[in-house]
Amino acid sequence: MPPARMIYALPLLLWLGAAAAPAPDARFTPDGRFRPPTDYREWVFLSSGLDMAYTDAPAAAGHKVFDNVFVDPAAWTAFKRTGHWPDGTVFILENRLGATQGSINRRGHFQSAEVLGVEAHVRDDARFKGGWGFFALSGETPAEQIPYGAACYACHEAHGAVDTSFTQFYPVARGIAEKAGTLKDR
Repeated sequence: MPPARMIYALPLLLWLGAAAAPAPDARFTPDGRFRPPTDYREWVFLSSGLDMAYTDAPAAAGHKVFDNVFVDPAAWTAFKRTGHWPDGTVFILENRLGATQGSINRRGHFQSAEVLGVEAHVRDDARFKGGWGFFALSGETPAEQIPYGAACYACHEAHGAVDTSFTQFYPVARGIAEKAGTLKDR
């Protein structure tokens, strides 16, 4: 028979493990809307791009735009072990207006305080066709899923280097995927 302290410690350890990442259903309202995370800027920062566009049209004509990509910590921990993004992964893409005039800056661009838009790419194999759903976020309001006919689904399927994600643009994650043999040449 195990010592009494182990009997009490096991439920605590199980609870601590479950508390590491919210359950996938906790991220959604009963009607299937995605609850935007309020702490995503504390997540793992994967990369930032400047003026990236997946078509010939600029993202914001006449402006510089930075795209910042964050991933939830539990997904990052699993990715580092396997080279795959696990079920429950959430990526946040935050678009910020670039600026040139400010403080002591004389050349180059920096990110302004102005957020142009925020999107989520969510993996939930049971909930979404193909395992992934996209959401355009607006503050803390739960967001409806972007319809499957939107270009983002086909583009990610055709060009995503790991599990329909654009891991090819995240330098550290790309190296992990290369080593794990999970990176597709896209």
